[in-house]
Amino acid sequence: MTTTPTAPDGGASSQLIDRYQHAVMGVFGTPQLVLERGEGPYVWDVDGTRYLDLLAGIAVNSLGHGHPALVAAIQQQAATLIHISNLYTTPAQIELAERLLQLSGAPEGSAVFLCNSGSEANETAIKLARRTGRHGIVAAVGAFHGRTTGAVSLTAKEAYRAPFAPLLPGVEHVPYGDIDALRAAVDETTSAVFLEPIQGEAGVIEGSREYLIAAREITRAKGALLILDEVQTGIGRTGDWFAFQRAGVVPDAITVAKGLGGGVPIGGLIAFGAELSGSLTAGQHGTTFGGNPLACAAANAVLTTIETDGLLAQVTQTGQWFADALTGLGHPAISHVRGRGLLLGLVLTVPVAPALAGLARSAGFIVNAPGPDVIRLAPPLIITTDHLQEFVDALPALLDAATQETT
Repeated sequence: MTTTPTAPDGGASSQLIDRYQHAVMGVFGTPQLVLERGEGPYVWDVDGTRYLDLLAGIAVNSLGHGHPALVAAIQQQAATLIHISNLYTTPAQIELAERLLQLSGAPEGSAVFLCNSGSEANETAIKLARRTGRHGIVAAVGAFHGRTTGAVSLTAKEAYRAPFAPLLPGVEHVPYGDIDALRAAVDETTSAVFLEPIQGEAGVIEGSREYLIAAREITRAKGALLILDEVQTGIGRTGDWFAFQRAGVVPDAITVAKGLGGGVPIGGLIAFGAELSGSLTAGQHGTTFGGNPLACAAANAVLTTIETDGLLAQVTQTGQWFADALTGLGHPAISHVRGRGLLLGLVLTVPVAPALAGLARSAGFIVNAPGPDVIRLAPPLIITTDHLQEFVDALPALLDAATQETT
């Protein structure tokens, strides 16, 4: 039986949040919830309140919570071998690298570097770009590539950048989706262009097929790399293994993380082609925990489940149903839905997204407001239309309340 959602202003949640604030560095602000367990697309807080998780740990929990295949793989690997360092390898690491090459369509001679996060994957990509002998990098306005020093240099949001200036030199940001601006920015000093096929943190803004094709043509003409950040969009999130595949382009490298481990931290760089894959040689890069047996076993379980359960097709169908159901409400506060698969942005006609996210949480739904007029929806890939109908049914009243609250 589901309990009525309440704000964490009493009981165990309140006590634990107080302890959090005295012990944990405050870079994330005050936690909104203290979660204790999860099952499928639902999570429960320490006070017993159930929430429909429409964010999946920000596109991470691809199989939801407590998926039997993922749990079994982690348990078996934890009982066998957790960590060995990269002085050695394991069957799980080799299998995962081979599968990523195959699923990404990388040509013969390509190779994978496994690490722990999207930021670390993008740091690796920056070093790969530097091996071209050039130093300029072009990224996009609205981009989010991570919080480490190199990655935040590519990230466009000034609030993330300013406190840590000076950052990596030679980075230029151009308007996302603007082919002419991209062409003007890329020259013989450019080592790489970094782009997200869909900008998640900017509010789920998708680059057109024409834009990605043009980016490939522009970089090739100038001898620069095209590096696509698939950290949020990869591993089935958009209904394809990787979002770039819909455009039919072949990048020089892609970065992955988030959904790959289903909640276990893992990231990676896939370098396309033998020449680029060999440009980082022994001793020029490394990681202690990257590609460890536990993370690789989890990632292999995620990939296998997506394949055997037909989740790519399910994501496409469910995502389209969800987008149609949201726009079909005809609510005056809803402008449109953008994105692809199960990475969707509910765009509003009024800047009430933060208030709406808070009211949704109080009503038992976890969503995210990356901007004042957009709600990001990135539920587990295993979610069904029956689950999503709960949110669709509740949304009109939540929108009404959010609009009244902010006027």
